[in-house]
Amino acid sequence: MNHFARALILPALLALAACSSTGPTTRVTQAPLVTTAPQMASLPATPSPAQSTAAALSTTDVTPFIDPGAVGRLTEQDRSQASSAQFYALQFGRPGAPRAWKGAAGTSGQVSVGPYVRVNSLDCREFTHAVSVGGQSFSRKGTACRELDGRWTVVDASAG
Repeated sequence: MNHFARALILPALLALAACSSTGPTTRVTQAPLVTTAPQMASLPATPSPAQSTAAALSTTDVTPFIDPGAVGRLTEQDRSQASSAQFYALQFGRPGAPRAWKGAAGTSGQVSVGPYVRVNSLDCREFTHAVSVGGQSFSRKGTACRELDGRWTVVDASAG
């Protein structure tokens, strides 16, 4: 660097250093602490999406999704496992990726779904629910649509 540039840098740096804020400070006071929560007016209880999903899952009847020959042979635990698998496959499943479930005494099954299709403002999906109970295999195929309350209902089904 030449001597002229060096001579300009030092005064410029000193001028910038003098520009720092040295004005009056503002005093901030802390608000008083509240020891009790303010009372809120009671509002109607609206379920959260998670609560709605849980309610839909607990009210999903798996019977329409399973071959009638297998339904009577399922225990309550089998129905619960099948219902959970059916709901989660329809709600969150990737098309073609089966969701398996296991029940009591070797009972098992799997649910496969197709892509979402919009029908009359409802989300619908094709499904296949295969069940193995007592050494026999049963299968049911159909289409289910998600109702406005979150439940899935079968709109068309046949033996697979």
